[in-house]
Amino acid sequence: LDAYSPADPSMPPNPLAHLSLRDRSEMQLQSEADRRSLPGTWTRSSPEHTTILRGGVRRCLQQQCEQTVRIVHAKVAQKSYGNEKRFFCPPPCVYLSGPGWRVKPGGGSQAQFPPHQAGETGPTVCGYMGLDSASGSAAETQKLNFEQQPDSREFGCAKTLYISDADKRKHFRLVLRLVLRGGRELGTFHSRLIKVISKPSQKKQSLKNTDLCISSGSKVSLFNRLRSQTVSTRYLSVEDGAFVASARQWAAFTLHLADGHSSQGDFLPREGYVRYGSLVQLVCTLTGITLPPMIIRKVAKQCALLDVDEPISQLHKCAFQFPGSPPGEGGTYLCLATEKVVQFQASPCPKEANRALLNDSSCWTIIGTESVEFSFSTSLACTLEPVTPVPLISTLELSGGGDVATLELHGENFHAGLKVWFGDVEAETMYRSPRSLVCVVPDVAAFCSDWRWLRAPITIPVSLVRSDGLFYPSAFSFTYTPEYSARPGHTGVPEPATDADALLESIHQEFTRTNFHLFIQT
Repeated sequence: LDAYSPADPSMPPNPLAHLSLRDRSEMQLQSEADRRSLPGTWTRSSPEHTTILRGGVRRCLQQQCEQTVRIVHAKVAQKSYGNEKRFFCPPPCVYLSGPGWRVKPGGGSQAQFPPHQAGETGPTVCGYMGLDSASGSAAETQKLNFEQQPDSREFGCAKTLYISDADKRKHFRLVLRLVLRGGRELGTFHSRLIKVISKPSQKKQSLKNTDLCISSGSKVSLFNRLRSQTVSTRYLSVEDGAFVASARQWAAFTLHLADGHSSQGDFLPREGYVRYGSLVQLVCTLTGITLPPMIIRKVAKQCALLDVDEPISQLHKCAFQFPGSPPGEGGTYLCLATEKVVQFQASPCPKEANRALLNDSSCWTIIGTESVEFSFSTSLACTLEPVTPVPLISTLELSGGGDVATLELHGENFHAGLKVWFGDVEAETMYRSPRSLVCVVPDVAAFCSDWRWLRAPITIPVSLVRSDGLFYPSAFSFTYTPEYSARPGHTGVPEPATDADALLESIHQEFTRTNFHLFIQT
């Protein structure tokens, strides 16, 4: 990017790639020092290879032909002792989404995804899920039978996974292995870290140990077991825009804690750990559908405890009371009736005034959940190698200025074979560590030939491409934001006075013409 030069006052200055207002020479020296201080080697693909990839990257961005693997699971798992098998609840689930999982015959990626044969139905991939093995030996896995959902996603569930007391680890990960029809391995995907507990804590929780506490804004799952029978487990879920009690599929909900100043009909969330007796709201993470604000109560011996305010813990039994019940009555609670979600009118406890008598169907078990999502596209790849490890970008950090601005990508699963792309333009990239990549921000002229008179911001998607052409999209983008510049000789606008031109020129010497901003698309 060219630095500002007032040699030709009839032309607007070129954009600079920096955010500060320092002197131009100072910024240029600083940016050069930044580049020299970065370890590693700056690399760029050969012009021939870049030309081949550019058209493919452009098609990927336009057609959105990515494939996404999403793993959802509980944050904690209860250990099994002896011959018992405490299956993970809720069971780990896998969702496959994106148009790239279905390739029409004659498509460019037939080598990776062969078309269905005559009479052949079902998904093009099968999965196997198990626990990662501390010893390195092959752990027992469960085959996932994927079925198509109404929203076109493929869904698979591992219902019989457990961890025995012979496994002494305090944390583990789930491992998902996907194999394409025909036997070629697509890749191995890992879940988030799962904490192992012996049993739900019966002690009063303390905020000094927050490992098992549940915070506002975190994701949770709710399930109900009639008479503590595993076969009767039902999960709070959403189907066709309504809340249901599903025996086969669970949903994750964002648990929001209400602000103490929230008025009736107005829910203002706040941060902090959730305590019993607090007003909370459950929001489905997939559909955004919400339940009315409710008061969360601790449950003991099928009674709601109305005077308990201790922090909520993982796998605690709880109940959700709708506010507004008259004093002296038991209150109305969230309840299930077979597959429907209804309201249950509790009765006041005759022996203790601070308790309400519940039924089995209004007692819920709460547990925190995690999810991890991997996105990729094989339409550019010229290899049969697995797509994993899939790089995940968590944050972007802009630095430098003057002629050079650098962007650092923070995340995981990075390696030296990755290049950063801004739209269909490859950036000079340097690998620093498995959690850090640095690239040079391309000149805005690469995206707009008439950039000197640019008025509107330009937002460019940021993605990663492996050396063999495997495309990894991301949720991040980079925005070039210009200041207004009028074209020379533009009619309809009065010409400014000579002294005004001098004033504008002096201002331009102190301020940049273009600012760069980071923007994350949600």
